[in-house]
Amino acid sequence: MGFLDLGAQPLANAFLRDRSEIADEAKFPLVLHGCTNCGLVQLVDVIDPEVLFRNYIYVTGTSETIAAHNRSYAKTVVDLLTLDAGSLVVEAASNDGSLLTCFKELGVRVLGVEPARNIAALAIERGIPTETVFFDREQGARLRQAHGPARALLANNVLAHVDDPAGFLAGARALLGEGGLAVVEAPYLGEMLERVEYDTIYHEHLSYFSVTALLRLCEAAGLSVVRIDFVPVHGGSLRMYAGRAEDHDGHAEEVLKLAAAEREAGMASPVRWRKFAQAAEAQRAELLSLLRRLGEAGKTVAAYGAPAKGTTMLNFCGVGPDLVPFTVDRSHLKVGTLMPGTHIPVLPVETLLTREPDYLLLLAWNFADEIIQQQQAFRKRGGQFIVPIPSPRIVA
Repeated sequence: MGFLDLGAQPLANAFLRDRSEIADEAKFPLVLHGCTNCGLVQLVDVIDPEVLFRNYIYVTGTSETIAAHNRSYAKTVVDLLTLDAGSLVVEAASNDGSLLTCFKELGVRVLGVEPARNIAALAIERGIPTETVFFDREQGARLRQAHGPARALLANNVLAHVDDPAGFLAGARALLGEGGLAVVEAPYLGEMLERVEYDTIYHEHLSYFSVTALLRLCEAAGLSVVRIDFVPVHGGSLRMYAGRAEDHDGHAEEVLKLAAAEREAGMASPVRWRKFAQAAEAQRAELLSLLRRLGEAGKTVAAYGAPAKGTTMLNFCGVGPDLVPFTVDRSHLKVGTLMPGTHIPVLPVETLLTREPDYLLLLAWNFADEIIQQQQAFRKRGGQFIVPIPSPRIVA
């Protein structure tokens, strides 16, 4: 059933180089659906991955929060599997190699798999061997033949991007050696529903995972889930550890208890999904009201960050340059572009020193603590921050 319609939206990372591209900007339906049988929440309108990912603009290496997360992540996996120089760790959708660099620094052999050629080039420059292909069932088997069995296959914020997640996981199984683990990190559906994180929804994210849905997918792929960690990154994510079914005696008991708790909480209930949709509508009304009040009071508002989630929020809420004349970002790939759909200019962070807005709308609200800490000069001169999720609040 469809339960949240965010309207026709541009691709979240399809930034415009200049205003001449506006006339040809494409938009696609963005409607969230849920399956009451398996609990999977997903989009049904699928964009060709060649369009989405072959020339990509998002890189993982620009956030200090993510850098710390990656270091902890790598140590956890290395310790859990007792990895050494003879162990192979493969990452699907390895981006600029930031996570694999942490494994390499711990003395582990690494291989990246990244279809975006421009981003893969950044990883190769930093010494991470990288293949520019889409990871799937066939590639898992090919990579094993070419490089040997992997002790770990990492899939960070990518399983949600593929139209055949069971096939992707089957590829992980084909690549893993005995005792190896597929380690999958993805935003958690429970956090999304509870914290009204509707801006997590965009065309790249085809699926929104609960523990229950992941168990079904792993069973179809011949995997057993042995552990699940909950981590705060990206507004609340889960990290699933799954091994070949023949290496384990079914799913771990603690994991089965998590799935049972989801059922008791009604996570796959249409009632719960409609409540989420209503909360998203309320957030939109509150944010628009706040921005308009500030404008009427003569206050200036800029935004911080140009994340994919910002594209969804700005377009759903109808926030354009009239309310937020510019945003700033640390990524050199985004500075000088226009935000998709709303065409808000993306400027360097240093712009805050010259234009001195009164408020900063944190589009990258999931890094709010890091941003506020970095912007102490803005804060000391009286600047305030707007954290938009789950409902807009001002932080002085």
